[in-house]
Amino acid sequence: MTKHALAALALGVGMMSFGVSEAASDKDRFNDVWSVQMVTDSGLCDRTYGYTLAIDSGDVRYIPAPGDAPTKVTGQVNPDGLVDLDFRRSIAKADATGHLKLNRGSGSWKLNMLGCSGRWVAQRRTT
Repeated sequence: MTKHALAALALGVGMMSFGVSEAASDKDRFNDVWSVQMVTDSGLCDRTYGYTLAIDSGDVRYIPAPGDAPTKVTGQVNPDGLVDLDFRRSIAKADATGHLKLNRGSGSWKLNMLGCSGRWVAQRRTT
């Protein structure tokens, strides 16, 4: 066996001993709670919106704070960090796309119904 093959085998055995496969670790690399700040650059929307989102195996879930307007967030973060989300409040639907890296992310969003668009930034929360 070559050095590379031995290293790969050792890494694979080590990961299996913890019950984690390489594919699962890629899918779960963004698992955490994230703070997201959305800024409006144009349109009739509020200037900023803040959200707390949880990512679990690529699935995104909204964590509402007390007093938040009813909002539904759905979408995915793929193993490469590509983000594709829908934010729904009442009849309004905003689409957000972008990219997450290890602890931060950014992208753009738009809400066609009101002619709004803007940018977003995200930061992983440390616990």
